[in-house]
Amino acid sequence: MKLKVLVGAGDGIGPEVTREAVRVLTSVAEFGGYDFQFTESPIGGVAIRQTGTPLPAATLDAALDSDAVLLGAVGSNEFNALPPDRRPEAGLLQLRQALGGFANLRPAFAYKALSGNSPLRPEVTDGADILFVRELLGGLYFGEPRAWDRESGAAWNTMRYTRDEVTRVAHVAFHLAGLRRKKVTSVDKANVLEVSQMWRATVIEVAQQYPGITLEHQYVDACAMHLMNTPRNFDVVLTENLFGDILSDESGVITGSLGMLPSATIGGAVNLYEPVHGSAPDIAGKGIANPLGAILTAAMILRHSANLEQDAQAVELAVRKVLEQGYRTADLLRAEQPGQHVSTQEMGRLVHQALNEIIDRRQALHAV
Repeated sequence: MKLKVLVGAGDGIGPEVTREAVRVLTSVAEFGGYDFQFTESPIGGVAIRQTGTPLPAATLDAALDSDAVLLGAVGSNEFNALPPDRRPEAGLLQLRQALGGFANLRPAFAYKALSGNSPLRPEVTDGADILFVRELLGGLYFGEPRAWDRESGAAWNTMRYTRDEVTRVAHVAFHLAGLRRKKVTSVDKANVLEVSQMWRATVIEVAQQYPGITLEHQYVDACAMHLMNTPRNFDVVLTENLFGDILSDESGVITGSLGMLPSATIGGAVNLYEPVHGSAPDIAGKGIANPLGAILTAAMILRHSANLEQDAQAVELAVRKVLEQGYRTADLLRAEQPGQHVSTQEMGRLVHQALNEIIDRRQALHAV
């Protein structure tokens, strides 16, 4: 098994958490005898400092020549005065477009060991296991025209989708639902927006090709409420770009921290992987960032780019075991739920150790 991974650690806490994700991937490769090759390239604010642009041509070329791209985070307050198309975040949007991934997968899983971290009651969150499938290349973030007319004081953006764009992401959602609990919740605002009306009609058409999958529709505002009231009722949540961005971040309440959320963007020339959290410049370099979102993102690389499902599950099990042992980074500590405080690096080491033990046991069983 050979896999070329481009690592763009990016800004803020990106380098700290990405380092732990790469360590986990390296361990999997060593135990499995896989050939994983890692190269590093700048993106975001660090790239602006080095080259004057958030996505250097060399980084893009390296990404297109890879089997997977692992990002840390982009964003830095020092560039807030720049025009939007020159800020660090523009590099990420440009990379997404260039790689062509249109389906953003964002799992949200309620860890029993973290049930006290959520402001929701444990009886509400226990057993919640949601996969958001967010369309990533259309909608308000990319629609034209868009402008800010400072003289008139007006600004506008365009939410635009084509039937083909909706069809292809819907197929991803229904396929993945077939591997899970066989339910898709399509989220829109069809009572107000023509775009959503087309979205809903198209999803209904696609659903006819998946007779074993249950389809339901929810308006985005109702969905936001139901995610907090009855998260266990959801399996795969299919939605457009803006709604998916907001709802998947909201699901951090279910897991107990935004730092626990991984993501994968699939469907293009090269899959793109990144934890959901931002660059968090206020805690960068302090060794307190949560690396588990990045490590779980590494598991998604194993699942969706390397086709190593057992290894992906081993990484996820290692994370769960470390949490069950009571280890916590700063964002997971609660006064009423005592745990052993560990640094970013120590949390990564603990997961690495647990993973090695899991793989050792697995290999011993296979040798019997």
